[in-house]
Amino acid sequence: MTAASCATTMIPAAGAKGLNVSVNSTELARHKLVAVKYTPVQLRYPRPVGKNSRIGLHGTGPRITMCTITTDQGAEGLGLLRGSTENADKVFDTMKNKPLSELFSIAQGTLNDAHLPFDFVLYDLAGVIMNKPVYALMGAEKPILARAYSGMIYFDEMEPENNPAGFGKVLENCQFDINYGYRLLKVKIGRGGRWMPRAEGLKADIEITRLIHEHFPQIDILVDANDAYTVDECIAYLKGIENVPLFWIEEPFRETREDCTKLKKWLLANSRRNTLLADGEANPDLPLALELGKEQIMDVYLDDISGYSLTRWRKLAPRLKEIGMMQSPHTWGDTIKAYYNTHFVAAYGNAPTLEGVTCFSGDIDFTSYRIVNGCIVPPSAPGFGMRLLT
Repeated sequence: MTAASCATTMIPAAGAKGLNVSVNSTELARHKLVAVKYTPVQLRYPRPVGKNSRIGLHGTGPRITMCTITTDQGAEGLGLLRGSTENADKVFDTMKNKPLSELFSIAQGTLNDAHLPFDFVLYDLAGVIMNKPVYALMGAEKPILARAYSGMIYFDEMEPENNPAGFGKVLENCQFDINYGYRLLKVKIGRGGRWMPRAEGLKADIEITRLIHEHFPQIDILVDANDAYTVDECIAYLKGIENVPLFWIEEPFRETREDCTKLKKWLLANSRRNTLLADGEANPDLPLALELGKEQIMDVYLDDISGYSLTRWRKLAPRLKEIGMMQSPHTWGDTIKAYYNTHFVAAYGNAPTLEGVTCFSGDIDFTSYRIVNGCIVPPSAPGFGMRLLT
């Protein structure tokens, strides 16, 4: 299956207009923020995650900080904290005892950039108060669904260092993710960036990609080099997997106009018109990405849903749609971000696929999110539909 076949998931929502402005202002104005608390949450990956082209072992799962804000009417919002608790305490002092309507607008999101550490919390709180899921706050009567890919296929053949498992371990991990419900797999490449001689690493990248396609021909493959290649190495890799369809190529090299143009021209001239070029995760250059998007060189923009913030993504989404560029916010690290992203995509569409990060936890309940036909379906519960278990 090619990227073009996902066109039905890219239909934009009806403007993502949000709820009635007068109702929004009246209801949110009734609630003043009075207290904040922080809860550490441990997330666990289904397996240890290994190396990519730049970073060593990614471990068994992150420890994150969830934040709860309470209003004088007893409403509570729960969300992933952006940044440190020390900074958040200082920020909350400037928000305390203020009506939510002065801090957050359903039509726009968090109104002051200084308050963005609480961006996710404010969306959840507004959803709880309005008794709406976040995607409905942002204007979607019904959620737009996009197929999710597993973002967890790393260089796992290299572990453990004293007795490397080999490529069979990578195939085993692919099978687990397929059994879990994913129908797309993002495969890390770029072994020559740090862990192997460059020619040997390129050969291994080609081999594992071909093996995955051979064993799972029904699965769409995305690849991500984390900027480890040169443009010529990327083209050599593509020549090496000549008969393997690719859904997209992510961060093949540090993006420049010259290199992205050269790669796109090669793709168009070599029967890979439907392979998308995706970038914008690490140290993103948004102005350059927008220029390349407008010129149909870069296809998908990827900045992180937390790093950039949900509110800023909402402002960017119409601009991307206007120039004909797609969006798929990066969510690697934890499943909380991945689930937030389902609400954004559910309201704004224009996403060929979205990143799934499988996690389990005894500290937080997010079981209302389900994978159905390869899509992560956000719940219709108020806010983001999560609750703490501790």
